[in-house]
Amino acid sequence: QEQLGESGGGLVPAGGSLRLSCAASGRTSGRVHAAWFRQATGKDREFVAAIGWDGGTTYYADSVKGRFFISRDNARNMLYLQMNSLKPEDTAVYYCATDKGDGYENGFWGPGTRVSVSS
Repeated sequence: QEQLGESGGGLVPAGGSLRLSCAASGRTSGRVHAAWFRQATGKDREFVAAIGWDGGTTYYADSVKGRFFISRDNARNMLYLQMNSLKPEDTAVYYCATDKGDGYENGFWGPGTRVSVSS
């Protein structure tokens, strides 16, 4: 059973940067897609960024393109999200997830890490 845990969240002023990390433990496989999602208070969970199993392909939501960058280190079972030029609307709980091919909703999810961006 694969387990995920996010870290790196916190309070940051608008325009600042933050790097989120996601550590995978248990029986893991590098040949899976991975992604970051976020959910603001009172809002639906939304897709943020995704990365292919080898790190060669990335996808971003329009709201974060050019500001956020996803990466992974399969040798260390780590997933990262570098967030730059943060805006108050980026405030949310951020989750990492893996997809073995049947959708993230059916994959493994971490408990989330909170990001708060002040004005």
